[in-house]
Amino acid sequence: MGYFLNTTDDYHRHALETLGWELTVCNCLQPQNSPCRPLLKSDGSFGKHLLEFLGHHVPLHKLRQVLEVGGGLGYLMKDFLSLTSNLQATMLDISPVLLQKQRETLTGLPAVFREADFLSLSTPELSCFDLAIFNENLGDFPTLVFQNTTSQNDSSAAGALQKAAYYEQEFSLKFSHGETINIGALEALEKLCGAGIAYIYLSEHSCEASLHSPYYPHRNFEASLTPEKISLWGHNEYTIRFSHLETVARTFRYRVLRGCYIDILPVGLNPKAKTALRAQTAANDEQEIIQQFFHDLYKYEYLLLINEKKAQAPQR
Repeated sequence: MGYFLNTTDDYHRHALETLGWELTVCNCLQPQNSPCRPLLKSDGSFGKHLLEFLGHHVPLHKLRQVLEVGGGLGYLMKDFLSLTSNLQATMLDISPVLLQKQRETLTGLPAVFREADFLSLSTPELSCFDLAIFNENLGDFPTLVFQNTTSQNDSSAAGALQKAAYYEQEFSLKFSHGETINIGALEALEKLCGAGIAYIYLSEHSCEASLHSPYYPHRNFEASLTPEKISLWGHNEYTIRFSHLETVARTFRYRVLRGCYIDILPVGLNPKAKTALRAQTAANDEQEIIQQFFHDLYKYEYLLLINEKKAQAPQR
């Protein structure tokens, strides 16, 4: 019995050819004729909705440098740069294929592109940014996974287990025996907070989210409370224990806003959507998409972290 370190690095560097296997919420809302848009109170892409949400908490007009890590096809940042006039984006990605897609999507917009592993960046490289965005990708970061069939800890897990012990001591986190540990997500957040970035936005599938709706009982689900494996084409990802990330952020004295996507994407269900959500099983592809999208509105959690000291500092 022992731990191994699950990573998606090799897949993203060498095997990934398309995001077609991973239909993110952001990509779901991108087409104007998306069957998911009618579920929302107001029409629009994910980037538009997120920008509006952030605008209630962040002085967007004062920001200059924004970093997006793992920006997928670039749709979110296209909205940000198209709808504002003051932002300069840095797109950082480990995947050369996705980085090229982002270049194509952001043609003519103020963005630079860098192929690199975020965890290899130094604090000085990050301290210049006003806003950092990790949207729907924390599950891609290295994860410590326990297996009963492993005779002993895998050699690749040794360093990560030392980091886990450090997080237990430094941030008073508690990892139970055999628990799956989002070690890469913790390390990424520590790096961001250590750089003192004024505003940090993170989102991903959560193992602590749940849904209890009396109107759509077939859509309800419980929180597992421990990271769950998501099996995808060519790799595995894991849901995130957001309470651990919240603890790290608060230790760095960040103000924390935490919630589910339903806060960012409030629903105004039309009759077709209500019919799909009340059905025990989907009658067609469109109903299946609607059901999955509604599930994700509650399954995805976000953290918006605000460094009060930096936020109140005079504009540069």
